[in-house]
Amino acid sequence: MNPTTLIGIVGGFGLVIGAIFLSSNHVGDYFNLPSLLLVLGGTVAATLISYPLHEVVRVFQVFTIVLRNERLYAERDIIELVEVAKLKFQGQINRADEKLSGIKNPFLRTGVQMVLDGASTDDITTLLQWRIGRMRARERAEAQIFRTMAAFAPAFGMLGTLLGLINMLHAMDAAHFAAIGANMALALVTTLYGILLSNMIFKPIALKLERRTEQRVMVMNMMVEGVMLMQQQRSPAFIRETLQSFLAQSEDELREDTQRKRAGR
Repeated sequence: MNPTTLIGIVGGFGLVIGAIFLSSNHVGDYFNLPSLLLVLGGTVAATLISYPLHEVVRVFQVFTIVLRNERLYAERDIIELVEVAKLKFQGQINRADEKLSGIKNPFLRTGVQMVLDGASTDDITTLLQWRIGRMRARERAEAQIFRTMAAFAPAFGMLGTLLGLINMLHAMDAAHFAAIGANMALALVTTLYGILLSNMIFKPIALKLERRTEQRVMVMNMMVEGVMLMQQQRSPAFIRETLQSFLAQSEDELREDTQRKRAGR
């Protein structure tokens, strides 16, 4: 379980609920099932209209990713790459082939396999960069769906507000003052739900997925660098030190980029 995600979700909703209990004598007015169904149902329906079904289903599966404390295992990948590179550097190709099956990262395993098979540098680079591009495009599309849902949720909140106001006006015209309160609750609570879901769930998930994608791209580019050094017959010690320096610098750049994006927003 990813503790920061869990703390953020529970803490965020806890603050909102706490504020409701502290500021209102009628707490039940803030919990309106028709309003919640309108916002959630409308958001999901609009998303289904906008995207193919399999992409939407995949996105809801991806939601579990942000709840996990997913590790990238960059250090493990470096160790495994250096071990195979050492065998190849020593001319023990057969043992390197045997060690290849122990590499857990399929992307790294593909690159090392191509080196051991004698593929050209251009072929290796082209294939690995193509896989990086495909992964980045797929995961950015998943994050974009959550951004789309973040835009739809407040819109359906406003729709609920309009419905509630229309019903309230009819009740006033018919002198049914008892229904005014219920219709006013529908009018305002749907907007509250739309804003809350947009800014507490959908947008943060999109940001987290985008950051995860950039982290994965960073590690994959590091692996490409390592595979190229292995192709060039560089020493295992040089490969290890280069990749560790690459990893440290990339993490610093990623952290600075994230801070710039937050400041820009």
